[in-house]
Amino acid sequence: MKYLLIVLSCLLMLACSNEPQPPQNTEVEAEITDSPAQDTLFKIPLDADDIFCFIDQKGDTVIPFGKYALSFSDTITTYGVVISTSGEKDVPVAINPKGETLFEVYWFDNGPDYLEDGLFRIIKNGKIGFADATGKIVIEPQFACAHPFSAGKAKVALDCKLEQDGEYHVMKSDSWFFIDKSGQKIARP
Repeated sequence: MKYLLIVLSCLLMLACSNEPQPPQNTEVEAEITDSPAQDTLFKIPLDADDIFCFIDQKGDTVIPFGKYALSFSDTITTYGVVISTSGEKDVPVAINPKGETLFEVYWFDNGPDYLEDGLFRIIKNGKIGFADATGKIVIEPQFACAHPFSAGKAKVALDCKLEQDGEYHVMKSDSWFFIDKSGQKIARP
């Protein structure tokens, strides 16, 4: 069910009272789900410089302005992908509706990995695994390299090297094998 959230200036001013104030004529369109108010967050931009906060359905700020450098999500129901600037480099991470980091998202083609065949690649402790469309980890990170899922299987390797090929990296391994969506090794098709 869709609702158009129009001119949230009063709520925004209350929700973000200790933060820079958003423009008075901000219009936000978002899909409101049947989930509890604290479970859906809405991205509220401050200006054209990608400065934003996330508020819940009650108008309370859950993720303050400036906490993350960039957001790939306009709403967060189960998870959202943002750029965390903690550490030496910017890293795409999945966060829950409380703003807590769930895991690092695999970086592919100038952005977070795509959802393909119902799963996308994630990273923990330098290893690659897979999560589903709700952000739930379905295959624990354990692979040195992994291709996206296609037709119910993914090509993975436990030992792998990334080699530079122009502006891209190519995964090289002599021990590729296929897994199914439960992470079990399957015969090569």
